Amino acid sequence: MNKSKTGGKSRITRRDLMGALASVTALTIVPRHVLGGAGQTPPSEKVNLAGIGVGNRGEQVLQMMEHHNIVALCDVDASFLAKASGRYERAKTYRDFRRMLEKEDKNIDAVTVATTDHTHVPISVMAMKMGKHCYCEKPLAHSIHEVREATQVARRYALATQLGTAAHAGYNFRRVVELIRGGAIGRVRDVHAWCDQAWGNMDRPRETPPVPKHLNWDLWLGPAPYRPYHPCYHPKAWRSWWDFGNGRLGDMGCHLIDLPFWALDLKYPLTAEAEGPPMHPESTPLWLIVHWEFPARGDRPPVRLTWYDGGKRPPQQKAHNMPDWPEAVLFVGTEGMLISEWGKHELYPKEKFADFRRPPRMIRESIGHAEEWLAACKAATPTGCNFDYSGPLTETVLLGTVAYRVGKKLEWDPVNLKATNCPEAAPLIQRAYREGWTL
Repeated sequence: MNKSKTGGKSRITRRDLMGALASVTALTIVPRHVLGGAGQTPPSEKVNLAGIGVGNRGEQVLQMMEHHNIVALCDVDASFLAKASGRYERAKTYRDFRRMLEKEDKNIDAVTVATTDHTHVPISVMAMKMGKHCYCEKPLAHSIHEVREATQVARRYALATQLGTAAHAGYNFRRVVELIRGGAIGRVRDVHAWCDQAWGNMDRPRETPPVPKHLNWDLWLGPAPYRPYHPCYHPKAWRSWWDFGNGRLGDMGCHLIDLPFWALDLKYPLTAEAEGPPMHPESTPLWLIVHWEFPARGDRPPVRLTWYDGGKRPPQQKAHNMPDWPEAVLFVGTEGMLISEWGKHELYPKEKFADFRRPPRMIRESIGHAEEWLAACKAATPTGCNFDYSGPLTETVLLGTVAYRVGKKLEWDPVNLKATNCPEAAPLIQRAYREGWTL
């Protein structure tokens, strides 16, 4: 299994993003393992890790954690597995995560899940029910019901969890949160988030080439409906298909919407509605705009949050001559505006904030996104994107794709996971699994 970089060509790659995040986290506390000598992680503090999905993003995740014990590797693609095995020679290798978890139960403390989105929860929930801590790449799940199940299981078993939204651990997001919470731009009722390119609008291929010998296609499909193998799905373009991903919003929504969720203490929206090109039954849209309405929280006003992809932008960006960053979040307050990308942010109007004095730092620096989770596995310390926080974030993102696919403004009941005015949304909220697959 593998975590794809994108579902198609894009102006930003995961390598670009991780490079940016490395720069913005430069002022975080340095983990002991990078200091050398006496700074090496003591054996008693090391976590025994199993990597599930070890190609592409999965490879990067393991490299962030390889100062701990990589004891098992699993991937349905033997070529990815062979490469990872060459780096972690002592790790046992498996093609089926179920067999790995059963055979290595006593040897594994925690798992990293960096597979395709539609297999995240079948893997993570099985591992967590066996008492394994879990680091899962975003989005946490493929459907809203899966998100809630993973969140509840993690809470029930009191496990250390972390969603792979690494910018949350960065310097820039912390400073933005401090400014918004400190009232630098007044009361915020309107937020916009965007990500440039999108991909999709493809018909299912008619060709049925043979399955490569290195790929277990049935395991790759997992709980998704059966379809013949085609290279347009694996190893990279699966995000463009509803059965496996949720398009550009599913790809980048948790990364960018994390910032307003954190800064404004958002949780569950009241409504969601979307606009885009005519809905393709198989493939994701080439552009999408989604609006969510959130209720007041204490003395904080209601918030309207809007997502844009496929080159769309909020009108304020051009009207105020703001930077045209490919990925950004714009907060609109009663006293000004703040625009942020991964590593920097700006206040508008610039002349108003020319002499602005920043408030004291209130949020301490992170030891690193992966390091937070590894420490939590050993000492039950908190992580910034544990599933109790990142679960509602992911549910919100996925509700946007449901609104687009049904073509209605949804009135949302988060307690019962129902769109109260749209019963036809139910199969998208809780998808049916292929025979032989359950949670």
